[in-house]
Amino acid sequence: MSLVLLVEDEREIRRFIRQALEGEGSEVREAGTMALGLEAVVSLKPQLVILDLGLPDGDGVDFVQRVRSWSQVPVLVLSARSTERDKIAVLDAGADDYLTKPFSVGELLARVRALLRRGRPGEALESPMSRFGRIEVDLARHVVTKDGQPVRLTAMEFKLLSVLLANAGRVLTHRQLLREVWGATHVEHTHYLRIYVAHLRQKLEDDPTQPAHFQTEIGIGYRFQF
Repeated sequence: MSLVLLVEDEREIRRFIRQALEGEGSEVREAGTMALGLEAVVSLKPQLVILDLGLPDGDGVDFVQRVRSWSQVPVLVLSARSTERDKIAVLDAGADDYLTKPFSVGELLARVRALLRRGRPGEALESPMSRFGRIEVDLARHVVTKDGQPVRLTAMEFKLLSVLLANAGRVLTHRQLLREVWGATHVEHTHYLRIYVAHLRQKLEDDPTQPAHFQTEIGIGYRFQF
């Protein structure tokens, strides 16, 4: 039996989808907000997440980006937004499929079956917690602490940190990091990286002048080491 997490704020839609999925033999858990949905991904370890983009406490694109910072669970997006731009944004964020409302039960179930069959390598949920040196990072809650005390990171600093953590031990080129963090239109703006890596070193390294974790690969890019 597959466990499916349904993140949708409209009760009637949740009931409709739940009945359809349970009729196929899936176990369904529900969340009506982004915050509850993120908690459920961590605690329940579902095989599939079905996600509405328009949540009362945040946007579904942000939900996908947060989940992708630590998990490869398949995500099927349901949304009334039907423009190509909206679809590209959430797929680029890491969603696996997109279904526009209104939709038929048959199409929904077919896409669910396809995602459950395909799964992903390393399908099991990794931990959203990362620790290095005196630093602890909660990728699900966007919280960073040093010796138990909160460290303030900007949204872009946290995004860069998440990408580096997800690729620990690998050399990431300037272009790869710029594309992942700032987007394809900024792949030549290497000065962004120098500034933001310097910020991370200042805030998170014991000695920013001799970084143990945020390492420079001269002429190539950066490598994060635990």
